Amino acid sequence: MSISDTMCDAINRHINAEFYSSYLYLSMSAFCDSIDLPGFAHWMRVQSREEYDHAIRLLDYVQDRDGRVALLPVEQPPIEFDSVEQVMEATLAHERHVSDLINGLYALAAQDGDFATQVMLQWFVNEQVEEEKTARDVIAALRMVQGHSDALLLLDRDMGARTAGAPAA
Repeated sequence: MSISDTMCDAINRHINAEFYSSYLYLSMSAFCDSIDLPGFAHWMRVQSREEYDHAIRLLDYVQDRDGRVALLPVEQPPIEFDSVEQVMEATLAHERHVSDLINGLYALAAQDGDFATQVMLQWFVNEQVEEEKTARDVIAALRMVQGHSDALLLLDRDMGARTAGAPAA
């Protein structure tokens, strides 16, 4: 059974949102590198790759369901931030936004009686729980080390140890 045009259009918009997420985290990585926090820069680069992979996962799903992928222009992300704390606060806000988008897709799939899409989106629902928790954990760690540059350097080193698919410190 093919995916409905309505669901296909909605997933295409979400593919764009995932590519934007990848672009946003790559921009955040460049910022962290510019303020000499290579561990945070690495963490953000891994996050960027994960978001790219999410977009490809959705792209493949649309094609598997005999839908037409329509790639949309990706908006330019911000390039300046006040601090690494602001970067992580923006990360959490963005992940909450993505959670809302995925929940909207899931609701649309339920409304359309599209069980296959609901099952596929369950992975994304679970992923977003992890993404939000990870961002909150990093923010909590940054708050604990606030004003202690030696502790920030240790946290930066921990952030640099992240591998693909692994949550933050």
